[in-house]
Amino acid sequence: MRFRLFSIHCNLYDFYKVEPVINEHRPLYIKRFFEWYQQFYIRHFLEPQFTRLGKNYAMLKPWSIEVYGAPICIGNSVHLISNSEDKIRFTVLGDGAIELGNYVLICPSVRISSASSIKIGNNCMVASHAYITDADWHDIYDRTQPIGKTSPIVLEDNVWIGDSALVCKGVTVGENSIIGAGAVVASNIPANSIAVGNPARVIKTLDPDTPMVTRKQLLDNPKLEQKLLEMDKRMLASNSFWGWLRSMWLPRRGD
Repeated sequence: MRFRLFSIHCNLYDFYKVEPVINEHRPLYIKRFFEWYQQFYIRHFLEPQFTRLGKNYAMLKPWSIEVYGAPICIGNSVHLISNSEDKIRFTVLGDGAIELGNYVLICPSVRISSASSIKIGNNCMVASHAYITDADWHDIYDRTQPIGKTSPIVLEDNVWIGDSALVCKGVTVGENSIIGAGAVVASNIPANSIAVGNPARVIKTLDPDTPMVTRKQLLDNPKLEQKLLEMDKRMLASNSFWGWLRSMWLPRRGD
């Protein structure tokens, strides 16, 4: 979909293995080239690895997205953010399956591993370093046996999984619920709840009558693309090719 939505906040300096600077120094045409290259990479190298990849996707540094096994189905307007140190990994073994709904956001270092079934609903967000797994991956008594016990996971619509949270096998997280950072979810969490801790426990109930603003409402705005393009033009208007190279290899304070 819209790489500019990401690149307002993220740079593509993994290409050169140098540290990013504070500000965006690329000229607009260089930025557009990087966006084209990412789309090319997705279409020719990454998309064939998915059982289904919906339309209007956006993937930052798609070469840092690892896909093992099938089926892995991705809905429409899904955003995947990764980098060389914080890869996203989708793994399916045995009878497993992974399904992401529409408007899902997956952040860096997220791992989703299935030997049964993992279904992630529309508008869900999974923060950095979270791990979602529907299997033990080894038998309890015979540690030489792979997979072990498995049980499906369901994240209903508009669920937010916090940084470094672990979602274990057999869990359903109800719609609109939030799982706090570092939580270990080993049992079902009802809808409209905030759960934290190890094991995760509900500490607050959200008001179901308060309207939720979801990612769909942001991304379905027909004027968003044009607004982001105009913002890019304003922000990058004074950037030059040589200034960009200098900022990478000879950065100054404030760059």
